[in-house]
Amino acid sequence: MTRASHFEHLTIVELQPVTASGAWPAKATVGRPVTVSALVLKDGHDVLAAALRWRRRSGRWQWAPMADDGQSRFSGAFTPSEPGAHHVEVVGWTDRFGGWRRDLVKRAAAGQDLEVEFAVGAGLLDELATGLDDAAATRVAQTVQVLLSAACSVQVRLDAALDDEVASLVAGVRAPWDRTRSRRLELWVDRERAEFSAWYELFPRSYGGLQATVAELDRVAAMGFDVLYLPPIHPIGRTHRKGPGNALVAGPDDPGSPWAIGAPEGGHDAVHPDLGTEADLVALVDAARERGMELALDYALQCSPDHPWVAEHPEWFNLLPDGSIRYAENPPKKYQDIYPLNFWPAEETDRQALWRACRDILLHWIGTGVRIFRVDNPHTKPLAFWAWVIAEVHRHHPDVLFLAEAFTAPSMMSRLGEVGFSQSYTYFTWRERGADLATYLGELTAAPSRHQMRPNFWPTTPDILEGVLRNGPMSAFALRAVLAATLVPSYGIYSGYELGENAPQSSDNTEYLHSEKYQLVRRDFGAEPNLSALLRTLNEFRRAHRSLQRLDGLRFHDSDNPAVLAYSRRWDGDVVLVVVNLDPWQAQAATLQLDLGELGIGHDEPFEAHDALSGACYQWQGSRPWVRLDPAHQPAHLLHVRRR
Repeated sequence: MTRASHFEHLTIVELQPVTASGAWPAKATVGRPVTVSALVLKDGHDVLAAALRWRRRSGRWQWAPMADDGQSRFSGAFTPSEPGAHHVEVVGWTDRFGGWRRDLVKRAAAGQDLEVEFAVGAGLLDELATGLDDAAATRVAQTVQVLLSAACSVQVRLDAALDDEVASLVAGVRAPWDRTRSRRLELWVDRERAEFSAWYELFPRSYGGLQATVAELDRVAAMGFDVLYLPPIHPIGRTHRKGPGNALVAGPDDPGSPWAIGAPEGGHDAVHPDLGTEADLVALVDAARERGMELALDYALQCSPDHPWVAEHPEWFNLLPDGSIRYAENPPKKYQDIYPLNFWPAEETDRQALWRACRDILLHWIGTGVRIFRVDNPHTKPLAFWAWVIAEVHRHHPDVLFLAEAFTAPSMMSRLGEVGFSQSYTYFTWRERGADLATYLGELTAAPSRHQMRPNFWPTTPDILEGVLRNGPMSAFALRAVLAATLVPSYGIYSGYELGENAPQSSDNTEYLHSEKYQLVRRDFGAEPNLSALLRTLNEFRRAHRSLQRLDGLRFHDSDNPAVLAYSRRWDGDVVLVVVNLDPWQAQAATLQLDLGELGIGHDEPFEAHDALSGACYQWQGSRPWVRLDPAHQPAHLLHVRRR
């Protein structure tokens, strides 16, 4: 086969959306338009046309129109209505009638005789009408009669030829002789919560167990969170159990780390007896659902030395020359209470058995009603395993979502998204300067990243307390919450954030001083100061504005003060402008340079900016409003922009 044989009469290339490698489905969301584009090329000067066709895998093909941008790139959109695998193709063809009309206009302007051209056009319409319904075919036949009628003036016949209604009727009729299909793209469509969600993390043991956690749901729901995430709820091993502050020796009453999974009471498919029973978990799932929330469980593929698998399947672990099992490390951190799994044991049958056992853990908890999993350290397990196990789950449960807790190289974080993870933790925790945030968001929202990795912004986690939040004022927690909630559609906080908990274990340790990973923590959520009201306002604002529910549509605006960050989101007529004082200690003022076109505002047109945080309504005109934000009173403007 020669290289020339790879080309068709008409070529369709550079299809979007695709992932970085193109080997895995790009991501889409139920109810959100999916824009599909491609270059459609052909030699010569013919007018080309294209349409996209799409379907849920094995479903009926549906069609959507595509428009040419004038540079041979055609774009169109469709909106999937259910989760699962979808197929997309672009179909291109020569628009002979469109080309004829284009040339007819030129010939008429040049004063040429059009008699032959009218006959050519009539013949084209006759041919194209065979693919139309009766009403459209009748309308086209009337135009053919006018084109062929010598009794009609040239102008009347020209007007009939250039009738846009007739052109629209035949525009979708694809020329059979050069109709060309692109390669088939596959999309994975998730339900809406994969793209837009607000997470709240708590340790149920600090509240008295699963039954007692039900009493916390109203408080969490009142703040507007829709996902309640629980760290591992399984039995905890006693061998090398860690004490408070990750101490090597635990007292008799120390609960240990929930990530040291497994004990004589059971492994990953069991509930810790101190937390309750599986029936209690089902009751919590149901209670959360009644409040418009979902429960997310931790999926941590590691074992304590007391896990049943250690005795039953030593071949699933990393054995040292002396016959002992290697414990987990993340230098300089050591986890003597945790054994990593070896996902590539020497025997293929052992690998298959391990992978199936890991899959069955997910299926077990899916059976209790859980549909979201936060996955611990997925970058330390093989990509091949994640591609397999996520596909296995999605075969029967396409609504299940996976959040990757992968603080690792950006390329690996993105790759995990490509092979199937629904969302991912990010480097937001370490991005504090305005320029750094703008650069990072540019990376996350650019193709192909936006087609494969959905970011979830967490200001802190139970083991990451960094930057301005370490020993910082409550205003630092407020401004970081505003950024997390409005820069991307999904974000989360760890319980205690609303109280400004921020004492580090030491100057060089990212852990909390009294880490809940190793001990129970009692909190007074009625204490002041408290960010519960701010979080409620943020979540209400997010739900009220469609522009905050999508990753695209973000635009940063210039400010003459680097301590003041301004950015907007715009979608479907909804425009939000956020202005944040990045300095939590003192007031900052700035003159902004707004891109009014991005806001949908005309030059020097008066407009309103209604602040959801203060209730104020600013009457602005022009692109250079002046702002001043005092973090002691208000760290940000959360503005709904409207034309007056």
